[in-house]
Amino acid sequence: MTDLDARSLRDAYDTQIRPELPDPVPAGVTIDRDGPLFRVLNLDRGGFLTYRTLDGLAGAELDALIARQVEFFRARGESVEWKLTGHDEPADLGDRLRAAGFVPEELETVVVGPVAALAAAVPTPPEGVRLREVTSHEDLERIAAMEQAVWQEDRSHLVTGLAREIEADPQSITIVVAEAGDTVVSAGWVRYLRGTGFATLWGGSTLPEWRRKGVYRALVAYRARLAEQRGKTLVQVDCSPDSRPILERLGLVAVTTTTPYVYTP
Repeated sequence: MTDLDARSLRDAYDTQIRPELPDPVPAGVTIDRDGPLFRVLNLDRGGFLTYRTLDGLAGAELDALIARQVEFFRARGESVEWKLTGHDEPADLGDRLRAAGFVPEELETVVVGPVAALAAAVPTPPEGVRLREVTSHEDLERIAAMEQAVWQEDRSHLVTGLAREIEADPQSITIVVAEAGDTVVSAGWVRYLRGTGFATLWGGSTLPEWRRKGVYRALVAYRARLAEQRGKTLVQVDCSPDSRPILERLGLVAVTTTTPYVYTP
């Protein structure tokens, strides 16, 4: 891939995916605006702030926008995530968020590429592991338990959030588990973004003893085939340093980075 290809893919990411808003909006979730910012409420553990561009806001005007979000979520007694991408303007946005009390979490790389390259890989999990599409509350709880074991923190919000998405539109998301016997060893989901050529891949956490055995790669290929069947041509992933090499070998290209900046009252 050339730099031009990476720039074109980033442009597609900016114009088709951003701002990252649920569509359809699940029951109980609300979205409002403050200038160029969209505030998504009641979707996950806390609020979520997203935008395509900040429309040139800088200096005191930008600080005022940030301060309004702090006050809004302080009044709610709720944390909020501001999703900052590496090419957002102005360049000092991260510094301004930190000055307002937001704390950066782990940086991830945004990779984008053709669905066909991923779908061409055969989704072959290791011996003793099967892939299965799930929708039941029981299976969502099993996924949350697996994620809690991986990350050593409460992941029960996944149950509520994914259930709401399924209820709002079961055709907009597919959740896939990798199971060894009765044990969920990994899980991931794919969202098919309405009105775009994109599918986005999420999840992929894997129990330590099942890593480096091809489970994640098989989950990626399986979900890519689902996306291709629905006519999607591009796939996007916010990936960790562990999964980035796998995805790049499968033809995805790094187009930017993303860092969650979290404010907690």
